Amino acid sequence: MTQSAVAHSRETDSARAGSELGQKIAQGLENATPDVVILFASSAHDYDALIRAVHRACGPRLLVGCSSAGEFAGEAQATGSVSAVALRAPEMQFSAGIGSGLRTDVEQAAMEMVGAFRGTRNARFRYHTALILTDALAGHADDLIEQLTRLTSGEYQFFGGGAGDDGKFSETAVFCGTQVMKDAAVALEILSDKPLGIGVRHGWMPASAPMRVTEADGMRLKSLNAAPAAEMLAEHADATDQRFEHAEPLPFFLQNVLGIDTGGGYKLRVPLGVEADGGILCAADIPTGVTAHIMGTTARSATEAAVAAAEDAVGQIGTLTPSVALFFDCVATRLRTGAAFADELRGVQDVLGPAASFAGCNTYGQVVRVEGQFSGFHNCTAIVCVIPD
Repeated sequence: MTQSAVAHSRETDSARAGSELGQKIAQGLENATPDVVILFASSAHDYDALIRAVHRACGPRLLVGCSSAGEFAGEAQATGSVSAVALRAPEMQFSAGIGSGLRTDVEQAAMEMVGAFRGTRNARFRYHTALILTDALAGHADDLIEQLTRLTSGEYQFFGGGAGDDGKFSETAVFCGTQVMKDAAVALEILSDKPLGIGVRHGWMPASAPMRVTEADGMRLKSLNAAPAAEMLAEHADATDQRFEHAEPLPFFLQNVLGIDTGGGYKLRVPLGVEADGGILCAADIPTGVTAHIMGTTARSATEAAVAAAEDAVGQIGTLTPSVALFFDCVATRLRTGAAFADELRGVQDVLGPAASFAGCNTYGQVVRVEGQFSGFHNCTAIVCVIPD
């Protein structure tokens, strides 16, 4: 039987916030020791003080997490806050591994993470899942998921997101135990004999003609159809009667993301800024040679996507009852929808029902690798993982 607890704190003092979270977790688990605490924390906090306080208050066997860009537990949400999910599940097995040096050797980082996995050496459990939290500003997130998939022979499903820093895009971190690390990624291995449901959806549709990515370098999109990328976005702005200011492009970018045509859907990329040569800096890598569209959406579509992701996740656990869920959505979605982001949280809670709750955060990109669904690293995408009783 899975026991779970979710917690949220708006306390601005990091030590007090950690104590409050830990006390809520201890109360929710009837003072039993958590097998794992999954922690999300605004960049306004002192991570070391926060984590130490959580450990003192509830003594988890494992702790993983990341810096974030908006935190929530159920329908309680805020920025500058902290949230957490705690699990105690005798029928499951948890392991945590951290990989460092993403910028220089992503393969080695993946090997370090998988080195902590037990399911690669032990066939006792039927279902193999891992939560992946990565320093998205270090880049190479798509490659990281590819390496993890290769090293685990495709036997794991992955979900998670990129660490945030409240929209500053300056410095992000991941947590493992009492470690706080940058240029790193952390994995929480979850082995079980019950399925974990993972749903992933976005509500964006093509709003432009297809374009070829003619030059790109990692997260820098240099040209579309052999023209500077910023020039092509400006043409779209003119054609759709939108304002696109090179010096202040974020209002336009939040409403107009790029969609890479995968043949079975669109993998989204959020533009972040305009470079001097007319290139566009994006939140994740874009390959040269792919077909892309400028995409459009509405606040209602974002809510419908989150609800559909939750419904997919619940459907994957069959007749089992949801105990708790983890929910990730992009910081760009929260910034674009504003107060309407609360509709997403209400929608996810309605799908889970009154007996289950959830917690999570707004991330810089979302991780998912599940058979039959979009694979890799995404932007502006809702991801729900449901853990059954």
